[in-house]
Amino acid sequence: MDNCRCGKQPRTSDGDSQEVTRTEWESINLSEQEEDLVYRMYRLVGERWTLIAGRIPGRKPEEIERFWIMRHGERFAEKRLRRAGREQNFY
Repeated sequence: MDNCRCGKQPRTSDGDSQEVTRTEWESINLSEQEEDLVYRMYRLVGERWTLIAGRIPGRKPEEIERFWIMRHGERFAEKRLRRAGREQNFY
């Protein structure tokens, strides 16, 4: 009875959760062929990252999802626009 979770007590993880560091988010580099395959597969199957990653040898579903979020997420889109503006002013 002591093992019973009564009320709304949060579950504690066993330490399996991993924090994603900033460098991990910036290190997703796909080849042109891999990007093309991701876009085509996304149009066919949607956000089924496991299925998409299964078509690209050596890639994990988490990597494909992070790549997609970085390219299409609102927060990252703003960052890309700012970076493009700086590069344009540089030349």
